[in-house]
Amino acid sequence: MIAEPTLLSRSVQKENSVVDVSSCASVHHVSSERNENRQKTVRGKRKARECSENAKRKHSKSSNGSLGRAENEQLKNGDVEAITLFEVVSMGRNAMQAVVDDWIDAYTGDRDSALLDLISFFIQCSGCKGMVTAEMFQSKKGTDVMSKMVEDLDEDTGLQYKKFLAFPWILTVTWPLDMDSGEYPLIMSGLYWKRFRSHFCEFVSVLVAQCQNCVIFDGYLLNTLISLLTELSDSRVRAFRHTCTLAAVKLLSALVNVALNLSVSVDNSQRLYEVELAKMASKRASQRLDRIQRKISEIQDRKCEIENMMDAVFKGVFLKRYRDVIPEIRAICMEELTVWMKLYSSVFLNDSYLKYVGWMMHDKQPDVRLKCVLGLQALYQDQSSSKMDLFTIRFKERMISMTLDKDHEVAIQAMRLLMVISQSCEDFLSADDHKNVFQFVYCSHRPLATTAGEFLYNRLLSNHELSKSRDGASDQERHRELVLARVRALIHFQTENELHQHVPYLVDSLWDSAGALLKDWTGLTSLLLPHTSCQEQALSIAEEAFVIELILASVRQAAEGPPLSGRGAGKKVVNSKEKKLQIDDCTKLTEQFIKVLPELLSKYSEDAEKITSLLKIPQYFQTDTCDHENSLVSVCALLAELEAAVDRHTHAGLLEAAARSYQSLCAQDLPWHSLARPSFDRFIQHWTDTLGTRLGESLSDGCFTANEDSTLEILSTLKKLNAFNIAQDLSKWSLYELGTRLLDVEIKHGGLPMEVTIEALRCMCSCILWKLNTFGEGLTSRESALQQRSQLRAFCEKCYRCLSHAEQLVREQAFICLSDVLIAHNYQLQMWDSSAGTPLLYTPDPKLQKALFSFVVEHVFTSPEQDTHSSKDGQLEDLHRRRNLLAAYCKLIVHSVLEMSMAAEVFKQYVKYYNDFGDIIKETLNRTRQMDKMESARTLVQCLQQLYLRLKQEQDRGNTCSSRVQTYSSIKELARRFSLTFGWDQIKSRESLAMIHRDGIEFVFKGFVQQSEKHSPLYISYLTILSEFSSKLLKPDKKTIYSYLQKFAGELVINNREESWMPLIYYRTSLMGTAEGEDAISFISSDTNKQPSLSNRSRSPSVKQVNSEGMNSQQVTSEVRVFNNAICKRVVRPGS
Repeated sequence: MIAEPTLLSRSVQKENSVVDVSSCASVHHVSSERNENRQKTVRGKRKARECSENAKRKHSKSSNGSLGRAENEQLKNGDVEAITLFEVVSMGRNAMQAVVDDWIDAYTGDRDSALLDLISFFIQCSGCKGMVTAEMFQSKKGTDVMSKMVEDLDEDTGLQYKKFLAFPWILTVTWPLDMDSGEYPLIMSGLYWKRFRSHFCEFVSVLVAQCQNCVIFDGYLLNTLISLLTELSDSRVRAFRHTCTLAAVKLLSALVNVALNLSVSVDNSQRLYEVELAKMASKRASQRLDRIQRKISEIQDRKCEIENMMDAVFKGVFLKRYRDVIPEIRAICMEELTVWMKLYSSVFLNDSYLKYVGWMMHDKQPDVRLKCVLGLQALYQDQSSSKMDLFTIRFKERMISMTLDKDHEVAIQAMRLLMVISQSCEDFLSADDHKNVFQFVYCSHRPLATTAGEFLYNRLLSNHELSKSRDGASDQERHRELVLARVRALIHFQTENELHQHVPYLVDSLWDSAGALLKDWTGLTSLLLPHTSCQEQALSIAEEAFVIELILASVRQAAEGPPLSGRGAGKKVVNSKEKKLQIDDCTKLTEQFIKVLPELLSKYSEDAEKITSLLKIPQYFQTDTCDHENSLVSVCALLAELEAAVDRHTHAGLLEAAARSYQSLCAQDLPWHSLARPSFDRFIQHWTDTLGTRLGESLSDGCFTANEDSTLEILSTLKKLNAFNIAQDLSKWSLYELGTRLLDVEIKHGGLPMEVTIEALRCMCSCILWKLNTFGEGLTSRESALQQRSQLRAFCEKCYRCLSHAEQLVREQAFICLSDVLIAHNYQLQMWDSSAGTPLLYTPDPKLQKALFSFVVEHVFTSPEQDTHSSKDGQLEDLHRRRNLLAAYCKLIVHSVLEMSMAAEVFKQYVKYYNDFGDIIKETLNRTRQMDKMESARTLVQCLQQLYLRLKQEQDRGNTCSSRVQTYSSIKELARRFSLTFGWDQIKSRESLAMIHRDGIEFVFKGFVQQSEKHSPLYISYLTILSEFSSKLLKPDKKTIYSYLQKFAGELVINNREESWMPLIYYRTSLMGTAEGEDAISFISSDTNKQPSLSNRSRSPSVKQVNSEGMNSQQVTSEVRVFNNAICKRVVRPGS
């Protein structure tokens, strides 16, 4: 809160007089409250004004208030009348000039009173709700005074006070204790207080500027002000330190402007003196020369005095505060230091001051580092690098390393700093430095990547040497040579960095700076077409491949825009201007490539990789604004080349690109539909007829008898049909029946080539998915529903048979097809419209579910020695394949195709395969918990208990070294990881955790009879595993679980101190929330077949606290009993 000062009547007395400036009341800076208070206390306010600082000024030129002009201006604007400097500055800058002029008039008439008002202003701006007492300084008692300069706590009054010298006064500031934790204007939120900061800084600047020709050199005002700000900036109170540091550095900035004005005056006077001196002796006025010389000396003396003041502020404030614990203060110091260097380089721009900027570039706070980098940008842009050579050499490595800053804004500005330095100093960065810096065009943060792209463009692509052309060349040839030179520069950069697979990211980084080059599709395509120029300009095969990738990436960028995958937090909202630009670019590229693309496809018809990239371009055509009549010939040529390409090649990527392009061209609302659709239907019908004919020849007596040529033709035709069937529905060509004929032969008799089997599975799967997608769009009869379910069941049966195929790739394809079809079927049931008729219902039988489960266990969770690939690339490919299989199985569980309990086997591998599949398993666990919290918890319990029982069985057999069995410590670690997945919201997972503990206790004490049994239960060590979930329980729930434990174990057993009962003690301790039994786990060496034992009995947990707590079922509160009933329902004591 900021105090509204009500200044007591005071008069400046002789030495040893005391003037009190008290802040009696807090005021909320809300206009409505302030107006209401003033309406209620009009008379009191008038009286206060008569005795206030504004009415105390006694001089003839001003009115009865020192802020008279400011008040009149505010009242003219209809604002509330202000009576203090603080209020006027808070209101805004409209009356700032008048406020300062009034204060200067008041200072001229009564400088002590006006100066005390200024001191009170700075105290109020610090948010102080205290009292300022001024006492005149006596030089003869100087030693006593200096010994009293303290900042301490008055225990009698409970107030803090600071006593310091601000010549000619000894000031004592007293404030309440709560000021340390309270807010003050500079850190308060809201637009009002943001404006206050700027008004505060402007007030200091205007004050010095208005005083520079009068009172600033009286040896009184600035000396007192500098003493005040120096002392308060050294206070332990953050508010004083922050506010007065800001005021001090702004004061120094204002003094710099005064020194600059004085320097200009000295230069002007010196030139005037030289002009006068150059006159003839007869015309020279000696008196004028003497007067000019005296003026120069006077101005130089003033300049020297100003520089001494600047030095006092720098040493008294900056040197102490640039390392302040508060980052805002450090940032203020760095920001203003670079301003001083830029404005007054003759004094500040040297290594003695630059070193502070270099040191603070290592600051822990990003704001401070950012101020340093921004300041250096301004200095290097000012062509001052010649004075900064030593600094540049000393801190070069730091400036380069800041491009890796964890704060993105600092990294971006550091990149711009390197760009600015490189423009003024060509050899600043070495070739290796440029190579490392340019790598940022591939980083994931797009603003940093675009900044690096701008640097790359300025350094490599805008080089003047690239624009040199042959003599006598035409404008078109010059343009082509320039494009070729820039493209080759990019190719050199790409080849040098060995990052050939990142062209789209390179284009995205260069898009803002090199957009003219990247959108010059006419120039880029001219490099690929035959040209009459010299042979030296012809591109190599590798260069042609890069240009095609560059064209494709630029087309995608123009049509879709950023961000790319992995670059950007979300989808950008496109405004109308950007949308119009995007449409114009799409129209331009459509008009260009509709003419050029057929020629390019014809030229590279034999190169599958290049033609694949070219076939993706029609997907981005903008046909709405295209001239359709003039483009019909080009469209026909394009369709002919498309048909020739898919007829000639069987590459999967090429066929997919062609299918997507045909999908775009065959759209119903496009004008080219009448041309593209017949062409599409024609070659699909041709492929179907060819496949049917070859199958009729090859399938005789239920066996596959095709020769090698027929097999290759069947395989290529299947690949083409599958690629186009994914993009468009080809059901009317009866592809499902063709695939069924092939798969029936393989299931019954075998002998079908592996690749043909895989393509047949894909063909049938695509047909099923299309039928599931279109089923239910209209009214569905019962007969069609039964037929669809029968077809789905038959396909799943065929896939089930293929899961046991001899070839692993066939098994994996069958598993993927099964997963896709079952998930699509489940989604169809969820989205089914009841008005469409009877839904299609199909549930996988237990045999199929078990087969899917077994497949994942055998093919996903394989040990390293079972891997068939030895090379690193092969291992990565194998890992990617296994991740896809596991993701497909987990989606079956998440979409409720399989029961949730079938995820137990997956959850068991969470720790063992954490590096390979940890993210997939964790996401599956979270999704299942969202579906059903209790069932998900039961699955975790099932998982842990199965692992524990398997370990016990192996121990009983004496086999403790089997790699297939997880050790006790790994099971306990798995339980800990499971507990971490419950997060911090204990309320949300309360019932699930209680069920885990309840089932665990029942599992351990199953069959245990309290009275007759002297030995511990067989599975008692499971309680140590169960204790990993205790930390997630609420305190009332721990008591309830403990009561539930007592019902099974009894008091005598719980207090048993024998070694065999130590897991119970450890579990009990975890429920009680104490650290008493943390070391009890050392006994539990269950990785061996021996009974656990303790080597140090003194480290065992005590049971005294159990008795002292009195935790039993009779003493549970009523709130806990409600929860207890939910846990203990239907519980029967064992043996009763």
